Amino acid sequence: MNRVRFGVIGLGRFGEMHCEALAAMPEIELHSLCTRNPDRLAAFGSRFGVTRLHRDYGEMLADPGLDAVVVATMWRDHAAPTIAALRAGKHVFVEKPMASSAAECDAMIRARDESGRFCMTGHICRFNPRYRAAKREIEAGAVGRIVSMYARRNIPASVSETVLPKIGPIAGDGVHDTDLMLWLSGARIVDAYAKTHSVRGLANPDIGWTMYRFDNGAIGVCENVWMLPPGTPYRIDERMEIIGTAGCITIQESGPAISVSDASGWRAPDTTYWPLVDGERAGALRDELRYFASCVSDGRPPALVTLEDAAAAVRAVLAAEESARTGSAVTLPV
Repeated sequence: MNRVRFGVIGLGRFGEMHCEALAAMPEIELHSLCTRNPDRLAAFGSRFGVTRLHRDYGEMLADPGLDAVVVATMWRDHAAPTIAALRAGKHVFVEKPMASSAAECDAMIRARDESGRFCMTGHICRFNPRYRAAKREIEAGAVGRIVSMYARRNIPASVSETVLPKIGPIAGDGVHDTDLMLWLSGARIVDAYAKTHSVRGLANPDIGWTMYRFDNGAIGVCENVWMLPPGTPYRIDERMEIIGTAGCITIQESGPAISVSDASGWRAPDTTYWPLVDGERAGALRDELRYFASCVSDGRPPALVTLEDAAAAVRAVLAAEESARTGSAVTLPV
């Protein structure tokens, strides 16, 4: 595998974790960094030993030595740098949600097709080994025809307090399980009906419940409560149940695999998505970045997550948010 030179656009919390994961992989070079915050840019350059530091992503993309970029900006700012990077001849890994509108998703897909470069959205749950195992069981016929799916992905109020000014629970976390339901069932969402509840008066509601109807008749429900109380042991309370005509599958990611009791109470450290292992960022985040880098190196389009998949999830959660605003079910276009 040829060493792939990556740049990272956006150095918030997720951008930082991407840098940590990329820097720990010998097959990848963390080549350049970009953020508008000069102090953070300098600090990250020093921390990761990166000298190509940019406050303008256009300047970064002009570098012929750069192979690929990670776009880890806020979701409403995903489209412009992704399209610019593809047009500049770079491969792109863009965080989820893919974009904040269906029109932006369509523009990103066109840019990918016109550029001949690869673009993949970071639907990290597809790299969780438990969901991968569920996919294999479903494809082997273990549950028969899927008739019902339920997913729960809740986070503490202390975590969501800084996130809710930027994105709501349906688009922010519901998009994970929406994508998983589409992927596991192989079906299309026909309509969405949702309710939200604003408890703390922040820019977005604290709670979102969504019901989907699929074109095979199945029903899916997503629970997203972004205000688990103080003292909850969960960073993410994550569960899924898939029921079919011949069997069922239950996934309980928040088991937890490990529990710790200390002076602050019980907690369940992450062991799946982005754990620190021997000081290096590992887990599904590293796996998805490694997969994308291998696709770039080998010249094969990423098939585990396509932009079309990611766009379908965006359209569904946007329909759910519209339903919550209007009080009526929203039919998705065919």
